[in-house]
Amino acid sequence: MDIETKALLEKVKNGEISVEEAALKLKTAPFEDIGFAKVDLHRKLRQGIAEVIYGAGKTPEQIIGIISSMKANNQNRILITRLSAGAAETVNAAHELTYYPDAKIAIVGGMPEPYGIGNIVVATGGTSDIPVAEEAALTAEVLGNKVIRLFDVGVAGLHRLLSHNEDIMGATVIIAVAGMEGALASVIGGLVDCPVIAVPTSVGYGASFGGISALLSMLNSCASGVSVVNIDNGFGAGYLASMINHIEVK
Repeated sequence: MDIETKALLEKVKNGEISVEEAALKLKTAPFEDIGFAKVDLHRKLRQGIAEVIYGAGKTPEQIIGIISSMKANNQNRILITRLSAGAAETVNAAHELTYYPDAKIAIVGGMPEPYGIGNIVVATGGTSDIPVAEEAALTAEVLGNKVIRLFDVGVAGLHRLLSHNEDIMGATVIIAVAGMEGALASVIGGLVDCPVIAVPTSVGYGASFGGISALLSMLNSCASGVSVVNIDNGFGAGYLASMINHIEVK
């Protein structure tokens, strides 16, 4: 359950608002049909995280329309992924946003204060993996997590990773982003007691086959507790890491 819905229900419990008032706040239509898109307005209530806009393949005008629908229905913090710089400039003229060009991410409404149960570590094998890692890190941050970035700590110089033992040993979840042979996830998985989310990237020479080599290495990891998302899917890793970092102990 997301923090805003829980706060609303706590107000009912404490007698601060009536059941009818709370029901009115939750009784909006489950989606809004704006012609080119059906905006899911109840996703945050169902899943704890509101709908995210995938920017690639959408025109700036379509993105503006979706944002307008979300804002009209009280979703004031919006994440847009895979957004080009040109499209971001056009959208920004209608809805103020912050654009992160390396990650191709835009955020409307700013970053929240972290409220996850611990820290998410985002580690990369090399500097070339940073754009995918930043997509993961920014996704996790906008979903209310504290993120520690450890960039360029790949297995070609293992001492670089081991110099951050305190950060990796103290993490709630770790995102390991690597191309080439993708060995970073297995190394981290053999060191820590938390879930590791492996992100293969398309970085590498010819025989890396656009990230397939790293993907297969990560899928065949001998370290327990390693899960794998798709090639270059930083967003998926950041989203999953946030879900793990917000699991409450019952």
